[in-house]
Amino acid sequence: MIVDLGISGRNALIAASSGGLGYATAAALGAAGCTIVLSGRDEERLRQASESIPGSIPIVSDVSDVNGATDLVTQAEEALGSGIDILVTNAGGPPPGTFTTTDVSAYMAALELNLMSVVAMCKAAVPSMQERGWGRVLAITSISVRQPIPNIMLSNTARAGATGFLKTLALEVAEDGVTVNSIQPGFHATNRVKSLYGETDL
Repeated sequence: MIVDLGISGRNALIAASSGGLGYATAAALGAAGCTIVLSGRDEERLRQASESIPGSIPIVSDVSDVNGATDLVTQAEEALGSGIDILVTNAGGPPPGTFTTTDVSAYMAALELNLMSVVAMCKAAVPSMQERGWGRVLAITSISVRQPIPNIMLSNTARAGATGFLKTLALEVAEDGVTVNSIQPGFHATNRVKSLYGETDL
């Protein structure tokens, strides 16, 4: 049984979607009838992902900093010829480590990757959603925002900040027909999780 989500014909931008959870999200939204904009750093992986989602638009991009995140939204809107209806923010995680092993400078890069990239994409995409009176923001974060996971100090810290931003944004834009939700996945057998914990521990 296929559930009609009522989003057929909507434009959806999914960040970091050439593989993993981002790709799975893009494929599901494509199956629901959305026009999909895929993004990723690796052009070949992105091409392969786009070929498997009919009608999708691939954009090579790096959302690990504010400029790259903002540029992705701009390029997506130009490619679509209209605003983004559904924004899925997503990015890889920073290196693992504990309080003892993590240098202070590493926190700034982690905040740029997992907090400020989310802020930048929302800042670029949400105003047009408000103007049209409809929009959806889905932020892929982590179950660690509920209970920190050992040995990923940077990710725990940055994603907790992103959650605070998203909750506040949701309150501010609800009256304009825009909803904001944080998706908090646990452990999935993605390449990222395998690299952190190994195949046998999943």
